[in-house]
Amino acid sequence: MDQKLFETVDEYINGLLVKEDEALTATETSIRESDIPQISVSANQGKFLHILAKLCNAKKILEVGTLAGYSTIWLARALAHDGHLITLEFDPKHAGVAQKNIDRAGLGSLVEIRIGKALETLSQLEKENAGPFDMIFIDADKSPYTEYFEWALRLSHPGTLIVADNVIREGKVLDPNSSDEMVKGVQRFNEALAKNRKVTATIIQTVGAKEHDGMAIAIVN
Repeated sequence: MDQKLFETVDEYINGLLVKEDEALTATETSIRESDIPQISVSANQGKFLHILAKLCNAKKILEVGTLAGYSTIWLARALAHDGHLITLEFDPKHAGVAQKNIDRAGLGSLVEIRIGKALETLSQLEKENAGPFDMIFIDADKSPYTEYFEWALRLSHPGTLIVADNVIREGKVLDPNSSDEMVKGVQRFNEALAKNRKVTATIIQTVGAKEHDGMAIAIVN
């Protein structure tokens, strides 16, 4: 694969259709300066999530995995003025950086960051009757992806859009003998997604600045 070509095409697309403003570029800078892993979605992927949220007229969005808030900003900007986004982050440091980035983008009133283990927070959201959500984006630790998906279903309604990132892992999902816990986590998720009759789903391969990966996209029946 020609990674340089993929990156150049991403730059071409971004130049035409993905205009990052100061809030987004500052978020990217904060990731580097705070020594946070540079694993956010790309600019073009962020715009893609934004469009998906617009398509489903999302008023309530749930994000599993905040990191520094880059994808959060893209998603929150697709909300109606009375919309709400809850994003879950395990690392307090990441959450602190994300809060500053979200506030800088003028989205503090629309976005709520919950800190802690996602599986515990998801259970708490159910107890609070926080759902159902119109769109759920999963982009966190890979081992419990299947469990995140199961919780997403419990917090959804017919028509809810569920998106899970990083489910191809540069094609490593094709190796049934992989010892990589992240690969095994998404393999288990992909198989669970394929067997689940509560959703209509597919996986889109992605290439670009984030190399070769994929996003699972599911609509709750």
